[in-house]
Amino acid sequence: MASPGQAITAGTHSGLASGKSSVTLTASRFPEMPYLVTIGLEVHCQVKTRTKMFCACETSFGEEPNTRTCPVCLGLPGALPVLNRYAIEKTLLAGLLLDCGSPEISRWDRKSYFYPDMPKNFQTTQMDFPLCLGGAVPLYDHCYPTDARKNIARPGHKVRLNRIHLEEDVAKSTHLGSSSLIDFNRAGTPLMEIVTEPDLESGEEAGAYLRSLQMILQQGGISDADMEKGQMRCDVNISLRLKENDPLGAKVELKNLNSISAVRRAIAHEVERQAEELDAGIAQIQSTRRWDDDRGETQLMRTKEDAHDYRYFPCPDLLPIVTAPILEKVRPLLTERPHERSARYEADYGVSAYDASVLSSDLPLAKYFEALAATGVPGKKAANFLLNNLLGALNDRSVAISDSPLSAEKTGALLGLVESGALASSQAKEVLAVLLDAPDKDPAAVAKELGFEPADAGELDALCDQVIAANPKQVEEIKGGNEKLLNFLTGQVMKASSTKPNPKQVTDLLKGKLQ
Repeated sequence: MASPGQAITAGTHSGLASGKSSVTLTASRFPEMPYLVTIGLEVHCQVKTRTKMFCACETSFGEEPNTRTCPVCLGLPGALPVLNRYAIEKTLLAGLLLDCGSPEISRWDRKSYFYPDMPKNFQTTQMDFPLCLGGAVPLYDHCYPTDARKNIARPGHKVRLNRIHLEEDVAKSTHLGSSSLIDFNRAGTPLMEIVTEPDLESGEEAGAYLRSLQMILQQGGISDADMEKGQMRCDVNISLRLKENDPLGAKVELKNLNSISAVRRAIAHEVERQAEELDAGIAQIQSTRRWDDDRGETQLMRTKEDAHDYRYFPCPDLLPIVTAPILEKVRPLLTERPHERSARYEADYGVSAYDASVLSSDLPLAKYFEALAATGVPGKKAANFLLNNLLGALNDRSVAISDSPLSAEKTGALLGLVESGALASSQAKEVLAVLLDAPDKDPAAVAKELGFEPADAGELDALCDQVIAANPKQVEEIKGGNEKLLNFLTGQVMKASSTKPNPKQVTDLLKGKLQ
């Protein structure tokens, strides 16, 4: 591919199965093709609220089917909607987190269509006057797929947003062999639709966008954005063209993808499919397709669907919203965003850019790190131990950092022993393993139980002299520049010691004697 592509917009919802695709993924931007790839995304994300958008039914996941319903979310005749103010506040707060603007007045519309999972035959949504306009989502490097991080095409790229509007979610459809089941528990749940401008060029960028957006929304308290629970779903718009100044190609929309890996596989397949047809002289037409993850292919659903097909008109049951007073109310709730937190960690704690980005990617992890650094442990050492030792040990136990049995204060006490020279880093790992199973124990006491205690200064000095005297050949080689042999002498001292002193202390003492 020669130069940047551009994207498109559209959107609605249904359901797709998840399985394995036959598409082989590589970290590339389709360099073997003559076409410019244009990708736009529409993300449907459930807002984190206790009740639904237009009624008092509780939002839920995993409850018995059709037990969280009422005449409003079932679309029964004569039932009137009542706005969930909290959902509006959360959506406007999401707009602030993503640097969006908001119109003075936001209005509700009806989008008319017949789907079995929308019993009213219309969806209450926003067309001309959404709650949020513009904005952008930064693509964080560590949010790219692992195999694409070493060759990011556009580092620091920001994906512009077109709009964020609020609407009601539809019911959940479960398709059987010859019938379908409908669960209305999800129907009416507050749903944000976040629509990009034409700023994406590849499946790798799409994956980074979704993960970065998910991270911002989760840390801002807007949504749990759990794709496995259907709380975040994605429509993908793709078109191909030959030259940058050519008009955009016909838009093909892939509906309701429910995982980041599925989005990436679907894009890879659809780009290849369109390119093959264009090479064969087959013109593309605007269409909507579904992704079959088991087959690893897209399948046609319908063609040439535009906004006028939905017959939008203002909702007669809901008053417009004046946004200014709500924005003033939620502005103080604006939280530090991941990239802002990462920059602060670099500046205040001296951690590397990579470590700062990883620490900032998860809010409980970030809070643990700050609490650990507050115990007096240098930032770099706190980050290194947390990321390379504690997280690994917790992962082995399938325990999240938010559920760590070891408090940041107790971990700080352990690292304090390392800082004072009482423990070596390798010894601290062994103490950590014990503390995770017995978090009430004192780190110093555990170190003593394991035999990790400083040797008597006089005894250690005498042992070093004995080892030096017993190994004249190695001593001469060390003095001649072979410092690796210091490890051998250190090991001899450690064997002879009645305790398990810090190996670094032993090595430093030997170095001093051999200078």
